[in-house]
Amino acid sequence: MPILNVKVSAVKSPELTKEIAELLLDLTSGILRKKREVTAIAIEYVAHDSWVVGGHLLSEQNKNSFYFDIKITDETNTKDEKARYIKEAFAGFERILGNLHEESYIHVEDVKAASYGYGGYTQEYRYHH
Repeated sequence: MPILNVKVSAVKSPELTKEIAELLLDLTSGILRKKREVTAIAIEYVAHDSWVVGGHLLSEQNKNSFYFDIKITDETNTKDEKARYIKEAFAGFERILGNLHEESYIHVEDVKAASYGYGGYTQEYRYHH
């Protein structure tokens, strides 16, 4: 039941949205073993002249970038799984966007099961029932 909040420096298109979503769904279900059917992804597009890295606009650097965070239930994935996820997600965005700025970030956030849920139930409740 992860939720992913994605920002990408690109021009919005349904094709790009689907490509990014498919990458993240594949990695999230494959590496982190999360169910595709309850994975939610929100993608926001940011213009290159509205994204600053190191004090310089991406448009000045002729680079692309992305950031995303994913919230997962604490203690459901190992450090190695999260490290592999971050590595493969970065490589996937490199393939999709090209010319990727190294300062593109991924944040895997472990959230306590009692503080996180969907459909009106916490993950803690789902675990016990």
